[in-house]
Amino acid sequence: MSHYAVVAPPLHSHVKALQALAIRLIERGHRVTFIQQFEARTLLDDPRIGFYPLAETRLASGSLANTLKLAARPSGFGLLRLINDLATTTDMLCNELPAAIEALSIDGLIVDQMEAAGSLVADALKLPYVSVACALPVNREPGLPLPVMPFGYATSIQARHRYQASEKIYDWLMRRHAQVIARHAQRFGLTPRHALHECLSTLAQISQTPVTLDFPRHSLPTCFHAVGPLREGRPAGHLSIAQAAIPPEPFVFASLGTLQGHRYALFNKIARACQRLEMPLLIAHCGGLNTTQAAKLATYATTSVTDFADQHVVLSKARAVITHGGLNTVIDAIESTTPMLAIPLAFDQPGVAARVVHHGIGLRASRFASSATLATRLSNLLNNDIYRLRLRAMRASLGSPESAVQTGGALQAALITEQALRERRPVLAVAA
Repeated sequence: MSHYAVVAPPLHSHVKALQALAIRLIERGHRVTFIQQFEARTLLDDPRIGFYPLAETRLASGSLANTLKLAARPSGFGLLRLINDLATTTDMLCNELPAAIEALSIDGLIVDQMEAAGSLVADALKLPYVSVACALPVNREPGLPLPVMPFGYATSIQARHRYQASEKIYDWLMRRHAQVIARHAQRFGLTPRHALHECLSTLAQISQTPVTLDFPRHSLPTCFHAVGPLREGRPAGHLSIAQAAIPPEPFVFASLGTLQGHRYALFNKIARACQRLEMPLLIAHCGGLNTTQAAKLATYATTSVTDFADQHVVLSKARAVITHGGLNTVIDAIESTTPMLAIPLAFDQPGVAARVVHHGIGLRASRFASSATLATRLSNLLNNDIYRLRLRAMRASLGSPESAVQTGGALQAALITEQALRERRPVLAVAA
């Protein structure tokens, strides 16, 4: 069988999604190796997946931890430093990937949409590759806001002007990254390109975002496949590590993901909001809080605190979830038909939150909102059945909750990937 390489940003949520795809390919007899800076090895937790380290002499020890620290607080000068780090990683990969691919005898690549180096090198080496959107798709389309923008969907002239202006601002902020993409495209003798959306596969583009969650789209390529969540199967008899921490029903679940779990002040406001409503709350901080902070939150009579929780189990029991608007959490909430209060913090989370509101499956609040405001929004979710009814309708696009959790779109993504990389021709999406 074939040997495939995965090129992705060293972020937990992206690696977990692509790991699910990799496992499906391995089960079909292929070999899969992730190629990334040496410190990213710890993000993989399945021994069947290979890892090839890069930049052991180019990057200092602790560089990944520094990048993740910037990603956890992406504002002001921190955002510019993060963009510079992303540009540095893309530059490193463009320089070191060709030799690694040759050493591993790679037959094709699986490239995260957020890492342009994979597509640049694949095109340079004339190797087939597929693009995977683990976050909202970066595919640009006239009349749609970029996925990192908080705007709702509208077709007015004013809305289009707003989208265009914000796109120019985004491209200006990303100019350092654009320079790296343009320089290596020229060095490899490729057609000019400057941005992520210009570095996508013409064979197959795979997305976790369900069609029913996205804004209306009209210009996606024919090789674009919205397969739904990329998840690993859970073994029979799987027990939740958070089972003992789950409060009696009804309760609210709050999680800000793996990067944003350090936000004690926001968790504190959420705890106060739930106390106003006398609603039990379970907080999962994903290791972001220290023991003192966790203990302080637990002093609220209605609040329980844990580090990690089995999100599928908890969401299946929760009356509502307070989330940062991460795509994985939102898809999980759709699967469990759990209404959402989205408090977006960074990256594509404002865009995800805008889609949640657009489809009426939840509400949005600012991270600067008071606990009273959060309590009002949460009360609306808890006392209005329309959100859960809309979620049930949307869930139908994912299949049953159990099947979505067990396999998601990972098997479908594996079949598309296998066909595209084997045949080296576009895999066309089946019209709905």
